[in-house]
Amino acid sequence: MSEINRESIRAMRLSYGEAGLDEGEIANDPIAHFIKWLGEAAENIMVVEANAMVLSTISGNQPVSRTVLLKDVSTAGFTFFTNYLSRKAESINKNPKVSLLFPWYPMERQVIILGSAEKISSEESESYFESRPWSSQIGAIASAQSSKLESRAELEEKFASAAAKFPEGTKVARPDYWGGYIVRPISIEFWQGRYSRLHDRLRYELEPTSAAPHDSNWQVTRLNP
Repeated sequence: MSEINRESIRAMRLSYGEAGLDEGEIANDPIAHFIKWLGEAAENIMVVEANAMVLSTISGNQPVSRTVLLKDVSTAGFTFFTNYLSRKAESINKNPKVSLLFPWYPMERQVIILGSAEKISSEESESYFESRPWSSQIGAIASAQSSKLESRAELEEKFASAAAKFPEGTKVARPDYWGGYIVRPISIEFWQGRYSRLHDRLRYELEPTSAAPHDSNWQVTRLNP
């Protein structure tokens, strides 16, 4: 095994390709372009879980990041599901401003989304919970997410207990502490790696129109890499 040190880390460098990103490809609809990129990432065998995204929240004065899975995207925003008693949910309750990062490194792409998170309806959470595999439903009951755990055996015992209460093939009741959040974006930045580190960065920011306060327009800015 080769030794990892400062010099070897500094030498880690790839030469990115020629594929670029032009304003004309996205027009004024960054959500549609995100869905296009997500589809291409899903078809790329080098990308593991194309819908995996890094969710960053603010806990006090400290940003905290973790990976969650995108489960829906629309013009309204980006939806994920979690335990409402988890550390991330506690942070969102205190400060709903969040960041999402989709790191599609094999494609030399990433997307950064800034916005605010809010809970979706219990009906929407119920509908998604019912679509989950039985084991995932049981896992949501067994895990008191982010709280201290004495051992792996304790977690396995909680899973077995929940599985005995809701045998496979029966309806599993969704815990009221489990559900979804939607992140309503105010900024979506597309990053495409380019040669000589002259990467393409297009940032779309949402601005309310004066003529129709409830409508919004996306304003695009090209940024230096």
